[in-house]
Amino acid sequence: MSHGTFMVPTPQNEPVLSYAPGSEERANLKTELAAQKSQTVEIPIVIGGEKVFDRETLDLVSPHNRKLTLAKVAQANRDDVSKAIDTAIAARKQWAALPWEERAAVFLKAADLISGKYRQKMNAATMLGQSKTCHQAEIEAACELADFLRFNAYFAQKIYEEQPMHSPYGQWNRSVARPIEGFVFAIAPFNFTAISLNLACAPALMGCGVLLKPSHTATLATHYGLQILEEAGLPAGVINLVHGDPKMIGELALSHKDLGGIHFTGSTGVFQHLWSQVGSNIKNYRSYPRIVGETGGKDFVFAHPSADKDQLLTALIRGAFEYQGQKCSAASRAYIPKSIWQELKKDLIESTSKIKMGDPEDFSHFMAAVIDQKAFDKINAYIEHARAAKDANIICGGEYDQSQGYFIRPTVIETTNPKYKSMVEEIFGPVLTVYPYDDAQLEETLQLCEESTDYALTGAIFAKDRYAVKKLCDFFENTAGNFYINDKPTGAVVGQQPFGGARGSGTNDKAGSIYNLQRWISHRTIKENFLPITAYEYPHMGES
Repeated sequence: MSHGTFMVPTPQNEPVLSYAPGSEERANLKTELAAQKSQTVEIPIVIGGEKVFDRETLDLVSPHNRKLTLAKVAQANRDDVSKAIDTAIAARKQWAALPWEERAAVFLKAADLISGKYRQKMNAATMLGQSKTCHQAEIEAACELADFLRFNAYFAQKIYEEQPMHSPYGQWNRSVARPIEGFVFAIAPFNFTAISLNLACAPALMGCGVLLKPSHTATLATHYGLQILEEAGLPAGVINLVHGDPKMIGELALSHKDLGGIHFTGSTGVFQHLWSQVGSNIKNYRSYPRIVGETGGKDFVFAHPSADKDQLLTALIRGAFEYQGQKCSAASRAYIPKSIWQELKKDLIESTSKIKMGDPEDFSHFMAAVIDQKAFDKINAYIEHARAAKDANIICGGEYDQSQGYFIRPTVIETTNPKYKSMVEEIFGPVLTVYPYDDAQLEETLQLCEESTDYALTGAIFAKDRYAVKKLCDFFENTAGNFYINDKPTGAVVGQQPFGGARGSGTNDKAGSIYNLQRWISHRTIKENFLPITAYEYPHMGES
């Protein structure tokens, strides 16, 4: 394995295209959307490069158009999963022996393919399969995914360059960053194409073999992403893709003696279950598995009386309702001083009521549909709870309709109870709950915000008073892994705001950063002695 022989170019964030009327990218995306809608794709299991189609299939349906079947997805059986695990373990040996720059070249080429000729394929698949607007898809399925791959390669080089500080005369001390042994089990969510693929690509870059289980609702874009990686030169068996029963796949992966690590994004409850399973099996593993997870959030916006109301309004709407609030970073609860609430409330109702929602193929829409029936029912249960509550009131939205797709109007709840149900529980939908607080009770309200949930993912404060900015920033030190001052709590950019949270929100290993990549390696320190030592006695042992 070579170290520092070649230099990875310093990465730059992929520019986000506008898709403005008349633009070339808008026309190209429209063409690709029509092409993908005209066919039903057969999506296989991929094991050691072999594409397995002849299994039971599960339909993949578009969330905003329930009559549109996008794909038929092959469902893995137990033998498939076991074979995929064995293949990942076997592939690791040759893949890990490859010089790091050869591995990096695969992902750098994939980044160029994603941001180039396959840009609209990835965007269209994400729009149709995950019901994202063109803007939301462009940000993550094209730009963020390319950023992950480019910045990961750059940070990997930094890891390999890091060597012991000193080798005394007659010695050579060196360090080899080996991939962790066994295989990495990557478990991906529905809401971000970039995350679905990066969960596999980050450990693979460092030399690991991977078993990737994406969310069913993200299979179309993930399927195309793996095809792009193959075109970029990813060897067969490095990333093995399985679809199917999560319980069965998890049982086989977590009980395997060669489980090397888990790379997870999803709910806190599922992650805690995985961790408990690892704990139960700990005596059976060859090595202690690395567990890396980014989980739930109950992300807050806290406004100081000096906050700029217009800036705060925009942050609440974008932070809470972009991508239907289906972001772990979405603004879900807000603490607003009563001195500015009445004016802000009027503007918030007016602006939210004007939000256009519907099929994302209509580029004038700000929102589309939530992901599936389960999410639709869960979110609406919170709306109905608020409708009946004595300490909460729906001031905007609250309507929902599934006749064509899973559509829920952006909803704002006002509560007099800072620990009301929708103030403390993760919803993962377009529901924002506001607690107006007495200006004189700033200290008490800060404490309420800090202690009301188990999460610590993202948070935002709004204040013009610099003393207040410093005070709030210090107070919330441990309350959010990604913290925003006078900005919405969403939209972290690779290389600018490494993303992740602590407490009930995950292990805070920061996707797209050097900190995450370090979890997939195990260092071997080597001391080589050049000068022969021929006597065991030390100087102090001589006669006086």
